[in-house]
Amino acid sequence: MPYLADETRYQDMVYRTSGKSGLKLPLLSLGLWHNFGTNDDYQNMKNMCFAAFDRGVTHFDLANNYGPLPGSAEMNFGRILREEFDAYRDEMIISTKAGYTMWPGPYGDWGSRKYMLASLDQSLKRMGLSYVDIFYHHRMDKNTPLEESMLALDTAVKSGRALYAGLSNYDSATAREAGAILKELHCPFVINQVRYSIFDRHIEADKLEQTAEESGFGIICFSPLAQGLLTDRYLGGIPADSRIGKGGPFLKREQLTDEKLGQIRALNEVALSRGQSLSELALSWVLRSRQVTSVLIGASSPEQIVQNLGILQAPAFTADELSRIDAITGAAH
Repeated sequence: MPYLADETRYQDMVYRTSGKSGLKLPLLSLGLWHNFGTNDDYQNMKNMCFAAFDRGVTHFDLANNYGPLPGSAEMNFGRILREEFDAYRDEMIISTKAGYTMWPGPYGDWGSRKYMLASLDQSLKRMGLSYVDIFYHHRMDKNTPLEESMLALDTAVKSGRALYAGLSNYDSATAREAGAILKELHCPFVINQVRYSIFDRHIEADKLEQTAEESGFGIICFSPLAQGLLTDRYLGGIPADSRIGKGGPFLKREQLTDEKLGQIRALNEVALSRGQSLSELALSWVLRSRQVTSVLIGASSPEQIVQNLGILQAPAFTADELSRIDAITGAAH
């Protein structure tokens, strides 16, 4: 039986406008960085997409290199689109990126016009789409003129292969400069995707939120749970089936020091006092910023997605709670 979306899917979700654009994104967006690759379970992928969309999560975030293997997340999501979501395409925001290694040689990486537009064409083919809603340059490239990369984004939009331009992993100064170029080109630049969490506050020191406010773009945050550290997974140690336990590439055993574990447990106490899980606290904390349009969640099951959506009923932070969080993590303001 073909998938039929829940008729109440827009009842509870909150949407924020991205910067000074007209584009609205759900508070929670589904990232396909993990668990949509070659060796992952296809039915579970579908169930996660269903669970998200049925609850108003309209934004699905990909990149050319997501997998593994690189490109496989786009292929799997494209299959889901064809088989289940064809009738709902206009209700969805689908994004992809180019900037990391995709094929051998000098034209398969970084930020040249040659690479970025070829990569976008490959992404569209893998997903079976004529356009994506947001096309990002995935990382800064000091060896390619910024104007060249921005002109590639402009071409993507004005050729109809993307509706909006985005940046990812851009620092404040470079995002400001890139935004000025795109504004001059009349290219709708709407968002910068960056890493941000209670444990990783580099965008605060970089004053990215201030730049976003002044330049008119939104911020969407990835790794808000610090690759799983800001969940209940490690409160009692290191489970064998966790990212650290499996020896994955993104979270290492040496990162979970005794000091870090103490911080995690103290943050969990703050979460419990608010009636939240630790992961809900972490997501709510990122979204406390009015410059943050949306936060990207990864998931390995539909149940995780449903649990994270509990933040829609989260109470606002008190000044005392924010001070406690800062004190626990040693953050200085």
